[in-house]
Amino acid sequence: MQDQAAPPRETFSRGFRLAGAAVHLYTASGSVLGLLIVLAALDGQVVTALWLVLATLFVDGTDGMLARRFRVKETIPWFDGARMDDIVDYLTYVFAAVVLLWTTDRLPGGALGWVLAALPLLASCYQFCRVDAKTDDHYFLGFPSYWNVVAFYVLVLDIGTTGTAVTLAVLTVLVFVPVKYVYPSRTKLLRSLNLGLAAVWLISSGVLVLQYPDPHPVVVVVSLAYLVYYFGVSIWLTVRGNRRPETSAEGVQRAG
Repeated sequence: MQDQAAPPRETFSRGFRLAGAAVHLYTASGSVLGLLIVLAALDGQVVTALWLVLATLFVDGTDGMLARRFRVKETIPWFDGARMDDIVDYLTYVFAAVVLLWTTDRLPGGALGWVLAALPLLASCYQFCRVDAKTDDHYFLGFPSYWNVVAFYVLVLDIGTTGTAVTLAVLTVLVFVPVKYVYPSRTKLLRSLNLGLAAVWLISSGVLVLQYPDPHPVVVVVSLAYLVYYFGVSIWLTVRGNRRPETSAEGVQRAG
């Protein structure tokens, strides 16, 4: 019997490969934005830092879709874009966010402030190194280290040190609780709705920055409504998913 010839590898045009490289550069630009957040925070430029936070969220929310569109795993197989994305996300979602909270005096003084600053840093180190932090069915397992969003609301809503401390402590615990949180750009269930609401949230958050430091209550409600939806639908999907095996087992027992 003759050996079956291996299917020819797909070839990509130079333009398509360059597009893939541009996507990686786009992801990498988040590291520069993270530096700019830190510099703005150190200079006391809160509004600039908030705009940069939103910019990093936009980049991170779109680079994955672009990477899949231009098939970067195939066009540049020797480059680990996922690892770079994790590095950039840690800088922008975690480290820069903690610096922003620290420089705006939103953390208590003394040893407690140091401990609270360390909590997101350490918890996120753990989470970013978990192989199942992103599940096979495209969810985040545990609170997905949205510390930049936390810092955003702490500043926009002028939350004091006590409220900030409680929020950081509770969310740090939730990093270790196996709730499956929606990955807006990848979770298949309700994907169009999730993307649409995420876009509305980003726009409303931009309006909050424009209105800073006196945001309109209606805009605040619209922005917070998305967070309520996000946490609510994530918990619902987790409970729904956990019930399925039990239901199937009961069905097998009854059938037997």
